[in-house]
Amino acid sequence: MSCLLVRILQSDAAYVPLDPEAPGFIAAEVMSQCGLKYCAVTNGLVQQFQASLTKYITMEICGELPKFRVTLIQIEPRPVAETEQVRAQSADVPEHKGLAYVLHTSGTTGAPKTVRVPHKCILPNIVDLRSLFQINADDVVFLASPLTFDPSVVDIFLALSSGAQLLIVPTVMKKIPNRLARLLFKDHRTTVLQVTPTLLMRFGHRILKQDVLSSGSSVRVLALGGEACPSPALLSTWRHEDNKTCIFNIYGITEVSCWACCYKIPESLLLSINLPSSVPLGAPLMDTVVEVRDDHGCIISEGEGQVFIGGEDRVCLLDGEDTAVPGTMRATGDWVNAKGDQLYYLGRRDRIIKRNGKRLNLDSLQQLILSLPQVQACAVGLYEGLRLLAFVVSSAAGDQMAASTFPSGSAQLGADATSLILKQLSLLLPSHSIPDTLVLVPELSLTPHGKVDMDALMRTYRRQRDFRFSQPDDLKQTLLTLWQEALGLPGNVNIDEQSNFLFAGGDSLKVLRLREDILTYMGVSSLNLLEVILDGTFSDVLQHLTQLLPAEESSASTFESKKHPAGPLSGIHGKRAHKSIETEQEEKPDVKVVRRASEVMEVNTRKADRTENLQVLGGKDLSRPISMSLSQSWSSDTGRCVDATPVILLRANQRSDVPKATVFIGSHSHRVQALDLVTGNLLWERVLGDRIEASAAVSRCGSLIVVGCYDGCVYFLCSDSGETQWLFKTGDAVKSSPAVDPVSGLVVVGSHDGHVYALNPQLQLCVWKHHCGGGAVFSSPHLQATHRRLYAASLGGHLLCLDLDSGHVMWSYCRDTPFFSSPNFFCGHVVIGSVDGNICCFSDTGELLWQFLTEGPVFSSPCFVPEQQKLLCGSHDGRLYCLNCSDGSLVWTFQTTGKVYSTPCVFDGFAAGRRGVLVGVASTDGTIWILDARDGQIVTSHTLPGEVFSSLVVWDNTLVIGCRNDYVYCLNLKSQLKDI
Repeated sequence: MSCLLVRILQSDAAYVPLDPEAPGFIAAEVMSQCGLKYCAVTNGLVQQFQASLTKYITMEICGELPKFRVTLIQIEPRPVAETEQVRAQSADVPEHKGLAYVLHTSGTTGAPKTVRVPHKCILPNIVDLRSLFQINADDVVFLASPLTFDPSVVDIFLALSSGAQLLIVPTVMKKIPNRLARLLFKDHRTTVLQVTPTLLMRFGHRILKQDVLSSGSSVRVLALGGEACPSPALLSTWRHEDNKTCIFNIYGITEVSCWACCYKIPESLLLSINLPSSVPLGAPLMDTVVEVRDDHGCIISEGEGQVFIGGEDRVCLLDGEDTAVPGTMRATGDWVNAKGDQLYYLGRRDRIIKRNGKRLNLDSLQQLILSLPQVQACAVGLYEGLRLLAFVVSSAAGDQMAASTFPSGSAQLGADATSLILKQLSLLLPSHSIPDTLVLVPELSLTPHGKVDMDALMRTYRRQRDFRFSQPDDLKQTLLTLWQEALGLPGNVNIDEQSNFLFAGGDSLKVLRLREDILTYMGVSSLNLLEVILDGTFSDVLQHLTQLLPAEESSASTFESKKHPAGPLSGIHGKRAHKSIETEQEEKPDVKVVRRASEVMEVNTRKADRTENLQVLGGKDLSRPISMSLSQSWSSDTGRCVDATPVILLRANQRSDVPKATVFIGSHSHRVQALDLVTGNLLWERVLGDRIEASAAVSRCGSLIVVGCYDGCVYFLCSDSGETQWLFKTGDAVKSSPAVDPVSGLVVVGSHDGHVYALNPQLQLCVWKHHCGGGAVFSSPHLQATHRRLYAASLGGHLLCLDLDSGHVMWSYCRDTPFFSSPNFFCGHVVIGSVDGNICCFSDTGELLWQFLTEGPVFSSPCFVPEQQKLLCGSHDGRLYCLNCSDGSLVWTFQTTGKVYSTPCVFDGFAAGRRGVLVGVASTDGTIWILDARDGQIVTSHTLPGEVFSSLVVWDNTLVIGCRNDYVYCLNLKSQLKDI
């Protein structure tokens, strides 16, 4: 590949490295921003490349280069509606004159950002570092970074410009430290090593001292960059006293590619008794200007400030910039302390936080933990912005280099190491700086660029937390362990059940820590827990937790007299042991959730939990001498347009045979309303962080309302009060309606960040997430709980079938047009509407069985008439179509007076006085249509005073729907005898 780069540069062209693992839409945007003409693709990746990009670009294979095992592909943007933004960007592609290469960010937090690097910007780096490192033809330079990370440019051209060897290893080898060490230091005798500190630390103390920095090491130059440099004290523990390797600290940012400063660490400093706490960034490299500015933008020579980097020729072009302005200075976001003529790295601004009212530098804390002899590697971060975590690779575990799962025999080792490390930290640090949790890991997760992957570590924390919670024999033992840890007591110290936490040696900070530990490890939520810890005894806290947990989870507590069998999750708390199982079952209310597309979910009943189509009781489709009419029962003003579809929660009423029915609906006014279905009275109202277009869902236990919001959050609200119980943040707006698994209680929802998320509301964690192949996830996922399958679709034209429990792909299908419609499933058929006008039907293995072409885009979602083997779906051509499920043939069609955006619903007319199955659907002009499901003949209609993009939800003879005149309406369907 390096040969191709040289030939590209010799032809006065620039090269753009693309990440083969990146989603297709990101690669397509980068191609458009750069005006990319040709791609050289490794032969083994051609099929994957075409599959991920065929929807965004037109590709033509120009030929193969057999010697390099590469296929050359010509690129042209595809002019389709969904790539409008890409075309707008590519219409004004900047000139590439004088450019060497173009890099791009990952795009995980938005559109990918491009950095176009001129020859005159990167060349001074190569020339200066070649001189500083004294590279010659005898050197072996290891290409540690992927081509998408700009240090790779330095590695490649340091070697090629000096006649040195460039050592390239498969990516997988970098993940196996022992084999990589043998390859680098024994097989190929590497002399120049430019790596991140985290990648280096993966070798472990033994390999570092015996191979990398041994007395006879082949490594002549070790350049550490991309992350904060380890302290001199830590570096000195890695090297043999006779080691002669020159160690450099290099610093820079991609926006001024590649390096800006370099500091050669004197050997005398590493051998000194009095070692400084940090390594300076060093002097600016050739043609580079480095400034430190305070909060007011003034250049300072002493004190703390932000680093700015630039120079006359050291200027890259970012995103849409078309002219390199000489002398441009780029803000780095990095803060340093200027002392004399040296700069000492403090960290990113967001890594300097306030905790309990006191300042804490997470990077400084990380360095201090690294200095402990029991610690080989460490990363410090905040979990959900609150909980201070320290991920630690212990010296013993690091040398073993365990795999990604936790070693089975490491429990005692982990407990001993954790206790010792925390004890040492308590002697070195003030209380606000001590981590809430020490997470022992076999190794630190890395990004493809070799830096610490904090997101992956946080996922590890969640897994380890769940693993830990599953181990204790009972609730009492779990609380006992957390209580002892919070007080810093050994595990063999007895706790008096009548003791108070404060009197036992706790303080306010330890109380907060214990509260967070309990909520985190036990997956419960409590507003009163803090008060119970402060005022109550150990016994009181245990009793409080027993009441919080569902009965089957708290059954092991000492407050219960016998084990309870496993059962469905319950929303009823506070069960005590003296109540029999039968009594508890009798007190559990029946919970039914009625949603769009005639879906009803029954949970917490004495029958098995199930999801089925609503109220289709059969009955003979006989003509009746009656007429039907719709009349308004009530309406509620939400403040702005209502595009969301209502959801109805019905709970058994112990005082009456009539269930308590509540309507939940969101609005573009940011409001969520809870309304009494019968009277329309407002029960509660919440204002969320942004617009609400997504329909709400109800948790398995019936105690939580789940709704997505334009602010990117999924809100879990108490169904009785509207209070927020949990908030989960995705990467973009949530317009998808959540789906609830009646078996496990998982809540699955899509986001405009392109992912579907499986959330556990009880444990308040994300169990898994999956990227849907490109494009936002607007449509709502559909659960097939019996076979543990999930169907999801994206605006990128991808339809996926995922394993509900793991998120793994079972099959996928892609077409060139977006899916706004939501998939539905019935009797082995998966049906979805497409913007190209087709209603598509797939088998449960992903085979396209048939498709029916309407005369307009299909945004409506399909609904089934189970006993008639029919499906219903609307189209923007204004019609509602009834199709045969087996072959897609047309049964009947009904022409409305507007477009059909909403999802139809089917229901039995018996409650309204008519036998047979009826169909309800809304057209965008505000008309509500009731049709006979047998032949599509109109039964009655009613027009609302505004456009309608919401869908009908029906219970008995009551219909609820939202309207764009700011109101949600409840209509009654009634019948009367016709005059004869």
